[in-house]
Amino acid sequence: MTETARAWLVKSEPDVFGFDDLVRAPDHTTPWDGVRNYQARNYMRDDMRVGDVVLFYHSNANPAGVAGLAEVASEPYPDPTQFDAGSDYHDAASDRSAPRWWLVDVRATAPLARLVTLAELREDPVLAGLDLPLLRRGNRLSVMPIPAAAVDRIVALAES
Repeated sequence: MTETARAWLVKSEPDVFGFDDLVRAPDHTTPWDGVRNYQARNYMRDDMRVGDVVLFYHSNANPAGVAGLAEVASEPYPDPTQFDAGSDYHDAASDRSAPRWWLVDVRATAPLARLVTLAELREDPVLAGLDLPLLRRGNRLSVMPIPAAAVDRIVALAES
């Protein structure tokens, strides 16, 4: 991955929507909907661009870890679940003329050779030097930027 490319990590619980679900989705693509954290929303709305690399992380799993590679597959657009009264992600205060919540589509590109666990990520000296947001105490964001070098290192760990 080039140093100028942007890279992201997205988290999902594999029993709710895992990397295999993304692979099985039509065109291996899904809207990254239901995000209700303002910082994560801002990353999707303001910073993510089509073609950016995405690491797909299985959270709240045993073991948790990076399962696959994906890419940002659309420009940001309003999350339709905010307007759907039947959705768990409905936001009655959101207005169609000024949507509160935004999303991007994410497309699977390749599974990793193996899951790279959170424990491995924490123990790796290369990643420790990259200030990976995932490894910071208390970071619970479901969408976060990561250094491009982290993508290369995690792929290398998966292949070792």
